[in-house]
Order: sequence, then structure tokens, then C-alpha cells
Amino acid sequence: MLKPFLVASAVLIVFSYQAEARPRHHGHRAHAWCGSYLSKFLGKSDRRLALARSWASEGMNAGGPGIGVVVVWRHHVGIITGQTPDGQWIVHSGNDGGAVRTRPRSLAGAIAFRRV
Repeated sequence: MLKPFLVASAVLIVFSYQAEARPRHHGHRAHAWCGSYLSKFLGKSDRRLALARSWASEGMNAGGPGIGVVVVWRHHVGIITGQTPDGQWIVHSGNDGGAVRTRPRSLAGAIAFRRV
């Protein structure tokens, strides 16, 4: 009797964990969660930072890209974690193609570079 209960509990835990890692849908649009992810990643509890653009006023102006700098686009936010040998910046962010990824990204269109 206990074994089926444990198996069912394990299945529920796995599915609830996977659901948290996926984008949430409201109508036809996925819920943007890059700002919320970065808040958790950096240990910030300010709920307004769930909106990517809000990061443009957080911390201090970095004056441009660099390792450890938060890069803000109009609808996305991430943190620069490195640079490739050919000069591309490596950005760690949530909701990048629906997942958490660390990859070289173009900084074209960035609206802010912040030290937080």
C-alpha cells in the first residue's frame, strides 16, 4: 500500500518541478520569466524586477558590456558571464528559447548595461 503512494508522490514532484521550469502561458502569449529568473539567480527580492525593462534602472550604469554586467533589452535581461575568443559576449539568462541557457548572444538592441 505504501509503495504506490511513494511512486505517485515522486511522479507529482517531478511533474511540478518540470512545470516550474517551463514558460507559463496566458492566452496566446508565454509569460516572460527572464526578469524573475535573474532576480532569483542574483538573490534579489524586488518583485518589480520581474519585468525585464525594470533592470535598466537597477544598480549603477556599467557604461558598456563586461563580465558580471547585467544586459537589458526591451523584452529580455541576462547577465554577461564571459566572452568568446572572437569577441562575442556570453550571456546567462532565463526564458531564452523557453529555457535557462548560457550562450554567446548579440548585444544589438541592448538598452542598458548595469552593475548590480
